[in-house]
Amino acid sequence: MKLRDQVAIVTAAAGAGIGQAIVRRFAAEGAHVVISDAHAKRPLTLAEELSREHGREFLGLQVDATDQAQVERMVQMTVEKYGRVDILVNNAGINKLAPAWEMSAETWDFVIRTNLYSTFYCTRAVLPHMVQQRSGKIVSLASVAGWIGSSDGEAHYCAAKAAVMGYTRAVAAEVGKYGIRVNAIAPGLIYNEFLRRIYPDDMFKSVEKRTPLGRVGKPEDIANLALFLVSDEASFITGEVMCCSGGLYMHA
Repeated sequence: MKLRDQVAIVTAAAGAGIGQAIVRRFAAEGAHVVISDAHAKRPLTLAEELSREHGREFLGLQVDATDQAQVERMVQMTVEKYGRVDILVNNAGINKLAPAWEMSAETWDFVIRTNLYSTFYCTRAVLPHMVQQRSGKIVSLASVAGWIGSSDGEAHYCAAKAAVMGYTRAVAAEVGKYGIRVNAIAPGLIYNEFLRRIYPDDMFKSVEKRTPLGRVGKPEDIANLALFLVSDEASFITGEVMCCSGGLYMHA
């Protein structure tokens, strides 16, 4: 029970991928998890399921993480219910493939706002509470694409994820004196069914062949790393971007 009675907010938390895996991992370790998702029903359904499973109440909220007012209300509701916020996981993200020379301003804005602005809004909203309590842990989801780029029409996505890395380091430097740790995770390809709507089938096979561990990642792989980063076992780690790609990219 590494997170017993700690209060965690996870964004984009009720889908089939990384967010839900993190929620379930944190819940199993004793955390009170606020399940935030833009979908109307999924966070409520997941909260009800986990409440029955663990015998304590989980809070599910429909929140657009790119909306400042909704984010601030989510944090306010969390503090009103639990009295504090110990952990934030910025997981909200999206991609929409388009060649750089054909990309519309609307597509650029959509991907940048979802991946980067959501991280800024949520981080900004929790920090005053963490500063006041002199403790807190923030983990943001970046991507190896922020380091290595992409030839698949992901210039906006690569730009956003690189910005998340820089933002992580800067915030960590600012708030370390308050006992707050800020890190990021840069996954390689982490499989979930939604990705089939974005990428062609042969891409998954190609990545498997190029990955030293011989497979694409699972959401649970990222959830385990997120748990480590918010646990006391990582108490001297901040400002880091941790690569988790099965060796696809060996970051130095």
